[in-house]
Amino acid sequence: MFQQAHISNPVIIAFAGALAMATAMGFGRFFYTPVLPGMMSEVPLSAAEAGFIAAGNFAGYLMGALLASQGWAAGRERRLALAGLVSTAMLLAAMAVANGIILFIIIRFLAGLASAFAMIFTSAIVLPYGHGRADVQALHFGGVGAGIALSSLLAFTINLWAGDAAHGWRWNWASAAFLVGLVVLVITFLLPRPVTGQAVAHEPPVRWTRPLVLLTASYGLFGFGYVVTATFLVAIARGAAAGPVVEAGAWLVTGTAAACSLFLWQPFARRLGLVRCYLICLILAAVGVLGSVLLPPVPGTLIGGLFLGLTFMTVTAYGLQIARSLAHESPRRALALMTAAFGTGQIIGPLVAGWATEWSGSFALASVLAAIVLLASFCLALPVVKQKQV
Repeated sequence: MFQQAHISNPVIIAFAGALAMATAMGFGRFFYTPVLPGMMSEVPLSAAEAGFIAAGNFAGYLMGALLASQGWAAGRERRLALAGLVSTAMLLAAMAVANGIILFIIIRFLAGLASAFAMIFTSAIVLPYGHGRADVQALHFGGVGAGIALSSLLAFTINLWAGDAAHGWRWNWASAAFLVGLVVLVITFLLPRPVTGQAVAHEPPVRWTRPLVLLTASYGLFGFGYVVTATFLVAIARGAAAGPVVEAGAWLVTGTAAACSLFLWQPFARRLGLVRCYLICLILAAVGVLGSVLLPPVPGTLIGGLFLGLTFMTVTAYGLQIARSLAHESPRRALALMTAAFGTGQIIGPLVAGWATEWSGSFALASVLAAIVLLASFCLALPVVKQKQV
């Protein structure tokens, strides 16, 4: 490992955070999406089995998020963040040599746990250095989208090189592991130690007001609704015979839009408020989900990827910020409960989508169900707009 540098520039620290988010989330969580079509045809996997593997990853993320939200990790944030990143590289490599759906589920569960640790503890280090600066937060969380875009380019390159090889999907996982390993070395050099001297105050139990209940339910339904496209977008393109360029392009568009989304939504958030932007993003997400299966294959998957990228990080970030303002006396507890609701939706979404696709023979039914759930999420959150503080 490189020796840690003594860095205090918030932008450089945010860049280190962006690299960590690209590694933990863009690759650790979402690389499954561009590799999935190859696995479905070459392993082979059914849509239901693919849904089980995805749900295993999200279950691991949920467990990791809940474990990381407790106070036991105070003072160990940097070590735990780096452990999560190193584990991500190792588990990507494990997918390259694994056989059997049970082993796939176990590995992806552990990868979800590792990505949660890396994301939460890296954020705990990076964000205090930004002193609430929106550009630092946007750069840090934009790393997720950058990782998705890079993973799309990597998968497309490996698929071109592997051609019709029976184990091309294994080369995808192995190449991702190698790239992530290199990036982790850079992160080790750049990532500072946590800001010290901040005492953690004891928080009272969350006071469940009506707006907070509605927001938490809405957030959980969003986890269900977005994850169907986030898991199966490239498989949808493959099933519609859109071609390898469109398959890679749709996921590249998703990542690029996600990387820019928080910057793009900043002026709207200042003008309209967080809740209105949250609501607009839910509608756009539903439109993108429907477009991915109802429009012709090429524009459908590209529009689906664009709307997914523009909305999922924004809804995630703004939803948590709104929850903090609604539960200002217990912000950490509120974030943990919101994460639990979101994670539950993410687990159920791929399972339902896989079963619906097996039953109907296409991804159209699963996507329509996801869009309906997103509209329900919008309706639940609509009364929250009356809260003046958000």
